Amino acid sequence: MKLGGLFLTDLLSVPAMPPLKAGPRRASATTTMPVHASQRVLQIGGGQIQIDIHQDKSILQTEDVVTWVQRAATAVTVYYGTFPVKRARVTVVQNEHDGQDIHGTTWGDVDGVQGLSRMQLDGGVTKRELDGDWTMTHELVHMALASLPDESHWLEEGLATYVEPIARAQVGQMPAEEVWLGMVQGMPNGEPQPRDQGLAQTHTWGRTYWGGAMFCLIADVKIREATQNRKGLQDALRAIAAFGATIDTEWSPKRVLSLGDKATGTTVLSDMYNAWKDHPVSIDLNQLWLELGVRVGPHGIAFDSQAPFASIREAITQPPAR
Repeated sequence: MKLGGLFLTDLLSVPAMPPLKAGPRRASATTTMPVHASQRVLQIGGGQIQIDIHQDKSILQTEDVVTWVQRAATAVTVYYGTFPVKRARVTVVQNEHDGQDIHGTTWGDVDGVQGLSRMQLDGGVTKRELDGDWTMTHELVHMALASLPDESHWLEEGLATYVEPIARAQVGQMPAEEVWLGMVQGMPNGEPQPRDQGLAQTHTWGRTYWGGAMFCLIADVKIREATQNRKGLQDALRAIAAFGATIDTEWSPKRVLSLGDKATGTTVLSDMYNAWKDHPVSIDLNQLWLELGVRVGPHGIAFDSQAPFASIREAITQPPAR
């Protein structure tokens, strides 16, 4: 949904079913914060994040919010090796609603910063909700990829949906079992439905978020299979961000993915993009989970270390070598 030239993002906060977000994340309008804001500055991963916090009658302390942003920034920094942009800003407003939803929007090149995330918290959000939240990490992941054309929004959202739990697992904020449970529960939403077209033509919630996330998962597995598990999607994404293809720039998806392919020494991303963007691609997810050694049992997820791609599954959530 497009509002006033900007695209609304992160409307709900359901971890296994990310909300509908759309469009390029670039804005020319000045974004203003309410008065009476507290301000903190984080220096992390070679980047600086200005945090502006506006709270009226909030049960949250300022430091609760700062810690929330810092946890998300730490996960993103570990995943990408550095924080993806040099200057970022996060504005946090707590509204008067009684709910516990956390909403976010992210744009590039606004108010003199490369990335701006505006977060809105319902009045019922407590420190406990912040401690378990995924939304802030999801928004900061967006800063690591260039703004793409409208028809490629599935790549922006799919990538953030896929990377967010993995980044949190790599820094010890959630167990690997929880990452894979979320994928098992969420990935079927990305499968093409009757009369669906490619990801560049079908812009439903499921295809945008989980279809894009499925693209990332299959690409990760294929890259690792082609390189004997020496490289993965993470290497491609690190190279893209390091080159400067971050949210404050506008690139074509082909150019972005070609850069990622160069980093892995494969053509997996470009080949998959050409295959998936215009045609519906179905994946046998049950077979994929078997090959990765992901088993769903009465007590949650169990791993099969003897599965053909067990080492790939393990590598995806392992902290990267320094």
